[in-house]
Amino acid sequence: MFYSFIRWVVRLLVLLINGNTHYENKEALPDGPYVLVGPHRTWWDPIFFALAGSPRKFSFMAKEELFKNPILRWILDHANAFGVNRANPGPSAIKIPVRTLKEGKLAVMIFPSGSRYTEQLKGGAVLIAKLAKVPIVPAVYQGPVKFSHIFLRKRITVRFGDPITVPAGRVTDALTAQIGEQMQRSFDAIDKAIDPTFKYVPDQKKYLKEKEAGKVK
Repeated sequence: MFYSFIRWVVRLLVLLINGNTHYENKEALPDGPYVLVGPHRTWWDPIFFALAGSPRKFSFMAKEELFKNPILRWILDHANAFGVNRANPGPSAIKIPVRTLKEGKLAVMIFPSGSRYTEQLKGGAVLIAKLAKVPIVPAVYQGPVKFSHIFLRKRITVRFGDPITVPAGRVTDALTAQIGEQMQRSFDAIDKAIDPTFKYVPDQKKYLKEKEAGKVK
């Protein structure tokens, strides 16, 4: 109930402050649960992915530090989030989303790019999809990367790509690299389908700050 209520509130807020959102190729979404993957371009693109994927609800990873605050923990728990140590993810980072997917009600959202843990997250996405026996669905957000620009009613587009099936067999480094390349090709193709002239330009202040911290190269 909390998730549905918050999603309804956020949808209304987005309509009021932007009113120029477009969700494309939803027919590509599987009928059952799946692992949603996308390039992480802003802190709010997960919100738009969740809105675009409605009525399916999502579970997602959050930094375990956030769960130390009791108020935030209550909100995150009711928003289907689960805590992960980003520097040293343990077995729960795989077991929890696999169990969630097998229950059949929620999809799982993972961002295997835009992070210094990109390779681990790619491997995690592949392993989770493999163990849960669900497809991987690539998705892309195109829109403002500066929060204030959302209020300028600039166009926001979320587009889904065709599902990627993890083949049978062991999840090897070669398979992870293969699926990772397939994900990237999908991201590029989706970007081009939305806008052939698109070029991602990150928020420069955020980019420089993350570069100084060693999070990006």
